[in-house]
Amino acid sequence: MRVLFATDGSRSADRARDLLAHLPWPDGTSFSVVYALEARGELFSAPWMSPAPPELDSVEAELLRHADVTLDDAVRTLERPGRSVERLTLRGRPASAIVEEARAWKADLVVLGNRGHGPIASMVLGSVSTEVVDHAPCPVLVVRDAAIDSIVFAEDGSPGAERVARALRSWPVLQGLPIDVVSVAETSMPWSAGMTAGLYEEVAATYARDVELARESTLALADRSAAALRSGGMTAVPHLLEGDPADRIVEFALSRPRSLVVVGTRGHGGLARLILGSVARNVLLHAPGSVLIVREWRNGAGAETPASVGTASRGA
Repeated sequence: MRVLFATDGSRSADRARDLLAHLPWPDGTSFSVVYALEARGELFSAPWMSPAPPELDSVEAELLRHADVTLDDAVRTLERPGRSVERLTLRGRPASAIVEEARAWKADLVVLGNRGHGPIASMVLGSVSTEVVDHAPCPVLVVRDAAIDSIVFAEDGSPGAERVARALRSWPVLQGLPIDVVSVAETSMPWSAGMTAGLYEEVAATYARDVELARESTLALADRSAAALRSGGMTAVPHLLEGDPADRIVEFALSRPRSLVVVGTRGHGGLARLILGSVARNVLLHAPGSVLIVREWRNGAGAETPASVGTASRGA
């Protein structure tokens, strides 16, 4: 397995590093630890700023020194017998550089913290992290906890959920963790404004029958998915939830401390983006713990890249 870990030396990135160090990776796992730093000309560029200050050379040298220290620390933390670990300094837009390196290195997984810091502005979820999630050619793990005790699998019967199920069955690093398979039935009652009493009662009765069918089919979906995981030797329990899917998944995750929420994406075509407001994006933004976004692997020809990335400097 090839795991690309993007760090900037922040507390969030350190939690991701520590999680990676303690997960049971199989022998032969390769890690590439990358630190993305804006290109020299962008370090102090902004519409309201004057030309770069004369001390740019010393500031850039300090930033590169910090990158080296951070990378060295991550390599020492991740090194174990049976693993290979390399390090790389990227120059360019951080999100673009991370995505392009993941594609060039043919990563199976990208890992990063949920927020960090750059040379000037904060790297918060919603900027670098979400851009990486949107454009990465492989699954992305956004880390909030330094440990994982269980998995919450959001099963909705979609192709994205099937990719999640395949990952859970095939990734040794995830096996051995108990899995809660949650499927959400949307059961809100119709709005009554503008309806006569008799009409609303008829609509409500029809809707109630549909809701019961939705409950039954949704529970059956969770049951089938959990049974398939159990047949592969995993511990899996189905759960039927009702209401808004993202809200209920996040609420369920709150009841499972240090859980990893795993969701698939439905994106296809050009950018293959998560649609703003989708279940996957809302779970990513609001889940209390780490989130694994499992998307279709796009390391082949035709994969989309956010923007120009600049250069890289690799070291052992």
